Amino acid sequence: MDTAERRELVTRHIEEVVTEEELAEVLSREEPRAYIGYAPTGEMHIGHFTTIRKLADFLRAGVDVTVLVADLHAHLDDEKSPFDLLDARAEYYRVAIEAMIDAAGADGEEIEFVQGREFELDRPYTLDLYRMIADTTISRAQRAGSEVVRQSDNPKLGGLVYTLMQSLDVAALDADIAYGGIDQRGIYMLAREMLPDYGYDKPVCVFAPLLSGLTGGKMSASEAGSKISLTDDPEAIHEKLQGAYCPAGEVEDNGVLEYVRYLVFPVLDERDEAFVVERPEKFGGDLVYETYDDLEADFVSEELHPLDLKNATADAIDAVIAPVRERVLADPDLLREAYPEQYD
Repeated sequence: MDTAERRELVTRHIEEVVTEEELAEVLSREEPRAYIGYAPTGEMHIGHFTTIRKLADFLRAGVDVTVLVADLHAHLDDEKSPFDLLDARAEYYRVAIEAMIDAAGADGEEIEFVQGREFELDRPYTLDLYRMIADTTISRAQRAGSEVVRQSDNPKLGGLVYTLMQSLDVAALDADIAYGGIDQRGIYMLAREMLPDYGYDKPVCVFAPLLSGLTGGKMSASEAGSKISLTDDPEAIHEKLQGAYCPAGEVEDNGVLEYVRYLVFPVLDERDEAFVVERPEKFGGDLVYETYDDLEADFVSEELHPLDLKNATADAIDAVIAPVRERVLADPDLLREAYPEQYD
């Protein structure tokens, strides 16, 4: 596979690359390394799946992938995860992420998983962190992490340190590529700015789009109806899709279309399958889509009705999530130990 083919895999379905020229140089190397971090806080959902699906493209492009299960970050961000639950939640995230990679058509065992406390308490990391703390103003740290950590007029120090740690993680994990949602942009721009001052290369940054919630607007972790959880059964998935914001002919803030574009079609492409919308003959019969663009065009022209799209999307998402749901639920203790209040 040549550099152009690797670049096509790495950049499809993403929001931004910083910078294209640097990415081409990195992908010309034999074993480039990419990293993404997930703080093990709440249960994983379909929004995670869309970014994790992208890791399958990295693997196909011959990029070594490290997933940081950022346990300390999960506690530093306003104690979203109690310290005594960090190990249990880290294990749940590892199992769920590996299952999602497998469901996306790659091999989850090719991913290297690292837990934050495996290296973030070591002396070299700590010394570099102290140097960054000394060099960074409160306003700069707040600005960099404004889309990631919980904000307030009187912020806790944990959220500020979180931002610097995430910047430093890129160097500590020897990553050429920092990958994450576009909400991570401020933190990784800080990494590009500061890491060279401490003798590290600035990373190439690849950003995934943030998906709208099913209820319209931003997906909310606290609003169950705005997202599909990995453990949702077919009935729950259909119920959430039926209530989703999906006005006829409108694309903006349409979470249903975004799920189809960024999760369903990429997985179907790998399986060499089409997206099928089943309709009675009296309403025109079934529609078969080989590309997302064709589907969107029919939706905008109102050839494809929102209800038909919702039903087909629910079936497709359930088919994608089913093996992940099965893997996560196979061990009853996995969720019970990670989220005792919900599962005891």
